[in-house]
Amino acid sequence: MPSVNAPYRPEGLTARPLHARVDAGAVRHNLARLRASLPAGPGAPRLWATVKADAYGHGVARILPALRAADGLAVLHLGEARALRAIGWKGPILAFGGLYSPADTLLLDSPDLHLVITHAAQLDWLAQAPLAQRPAIWLRYAGDIHHTGFSADDYRCAFIAASALARRGFISEIGHLNHYARADEPDGIEAADAAFRYVIAGLPGPVSTSNSAALLGHGAQAACTQWVRPGLALYGASPFADRSAAQLDLRPAMSLHSQIVGIQCVHAGAGVGYSGAFLAPAATRVGIVTCGYADGYPRHAPTGTPVIVDGVRTRLLGRVSMDMMAVDLGPVPHACIGAPVTLWGASGLAVEEVAASAGTIAAELLTGLSARVPVQAAGRDCAP
Repeated sequence: MPSVNAPYRPEGLTARPLHARVDAGAVRHNLARLRASLPAGPGAPRLWATVKADAYGHGVARILPALRAADGLAVLHLGEARALRAIGWKGPILAFGGLYSPADTLLLDSPDLHLVITHAAQLDWLAQAPLAQRPAIWLRYAGDIHHTGFSADDYRCAFIAASALARRGFISEIGHLNHYARADEPDGIEAADAAFRYVIAGLPGPVSTSNSAALLGHGAQAACTQWVRPGLALYGASPFADRSAAQLDLRPAMSLHSQIVGIQCVHAGAGVGYSGAFLAPAATRVGIVTCGYADGYPRHAPTGTPVIVDGVRTRLLGRVSMDMMAVDLGPVPHACIGAPVTLWGASGLAVEEVAASAGTIAAELLTGLSARVPVQAAGRDCAP
């Protein structure tokens, strides 16, 4: 038995001092915050908690206890839906990808599955399949994002075909789904929502709109829907460029931590990192942090990207390499080897701030951590 005085090493961590922490309690808080932004009472919108990409990189099994208050969970494909059933989720599941081939109809073997339908062939596959369960379907309107879905000209034909399937007992319900291209902008959804409502006017069935940005930024439209589908905000990141997660009362669910593993004293004019991407303008004390692009930290993050060293905000220097990066220890003269480093998500360093500096979005960083980064569960809400 290990000594009670042995140094604490979180389960699953290796000797390399790089790890992520996931706080399911933050997810619980954020879910309650999003719910509170919706009208209450009979007829209030229901909420799909979007957990695709393994809960935005947080690990769906790890945070599932914090999502029990969601009305349903939304995933990308039916394989993810089956994985949710295997870990104990018994509520509704929405598959954004619907059916990718006729063979996917064989995966419709549990109750309360909802499929997003984006083209007519998917309806044909349902009509020809021996279904173990009758799924609900959501016809997706192509809208202003034009990724997948039915155009305004094709939508009603799709609804007629889906209605025929319902009469024959192949499906249980038909809903209408839209996704906005510019929900993070103040004027981003009014015209798009009006076009969608015009297309579905007079058609029966529930309506689903509103990702995190639409829910938090366009409450009137979100209130006029039966299901909303927040994702990013559940994990404590702001979907807006001009409002922080803290301003929205969201708590970060993931933080990334490392240590200083080396210190270099660089002379004026000397380069740091590959290609000398940073040239020291004066004698500079440089800390080497064990984290790189093979861990999922963005290689294109430039000099100046913020990091926290021993509680002090400083900056990345030069080019991120596969396993390490360099940071400026000028603002942290007391830093030594072993000093703690926060790369995002704690100590006031929001993941969306790091993402903006790197020219990307928070969701890319959260979902991009590699498998070699161990994860420590924080708080009491995490699954074992």
